[in-house]
Amino acid sequence: MGTARTRRPKDLRAGTFQPAINSFTLHLNAEGKSPKTVRTYAEAAQWFAAEHLRRNTDHTDWDDVTPDDVRAWTVWLLNTYSDSYANNQYRALQQFFKWWSTDEELPNPMAKIRPPAVGEKVVPVFTDEELTKLLKHCEGKTFTQRRDFAILALFKATGLRLSELAGIIYDADDPDRSDLALMRRELLVTGKGNKQRIVRFGHPSARAIDRYIRVRNKHTYASSRHLWLGTNNRPPMTANGIYQMVVRRGEECGVTVHPHKFRHHFSHTWLDKGGAEGDLMELNGWSSPQMLRRYGRSAASTRARRTYDRIMED
Repeated sequence: MGTARTRRPKDLRAGTFQPAINSFTLHLNAEGKSPKTVRTYAEAAQWFAAEHLRRNTDHTDWDDVTPDDVRAWTVWLLNTYSDSYANNQYRALQQFFKWWSTDEELPNPMAKIRPPAVGEKVVPVFTDEELTKLLKHCEGKTFTQRRDFAILALFKATGLRLSELAGIIYDADDPDRSDLALMRRELLVTGKGNKQRIVRFGHPSARAIDRYIRVRNKHTYASSRHLWLGTNNRPPMTANGIYQMVVRRGEECGVTVHPHKFRHHFSHTWLDKGGAEGDLMELNGWSSPQMLRRYGRSAASTRARRTYDRIMED
């Protein structure tokens, strides 16, 4: 199993392989894939072409690629990166060859190859002390304090993806155009594949968002339909800006945190407290039970440790 290492910049210079990748990109955009998905799939093909095909083979066209090329690439990924990262890259490249073989009516070199296995890892979640410390660090009356507290409280209450939270639309004058229904404590969320769902959040989060909106109304960009605005009257925050804020807040108070850790924590807590698996799939926008099984094992492990303390206590 590979180990996580510092990732060096990818060489994406695909050379003669690039025209097909351009066509693949057009195909993905025509299917309505998200910009992030398009970039992930296209870069996987570019990286494979630049790092392996152009450096290690005499191939000049995708027709030349063999199953052994894919195997060699997978081995290199496993020896250089974590098994989960290698698996993600494999599956992204798989999408390119699935399209290419169908469009060109040629054999798919990945058709009979299995993706690299991913070892089971402990799902990282917060302790109660860490969450308390993180939220307390953001308490205050300033615009930035109220905004950051509201963002962290909503992450904790919903387990939203970073892109979903960053994309929340707010229109105080026209509730029908707003994703946020504060009095009902509900959010209309647009997730992967532009699939929409409604998620609920608790009273503490509603209060935090309300406190933020009251100072937001005085912001230069208060008329913006993006809920989260920048500090010092700057434009709305991007997903990357929210990510950096969350990490920075954690570093300031000594808590290791990134936005996706809230999703881990929400899912783990839901199952640990006996929440229905089907409800969690709906709230998280999961169409596959794969992630549900992962968090189910994490919650079961926590319950087992509590049972141990109760049964084996001297």
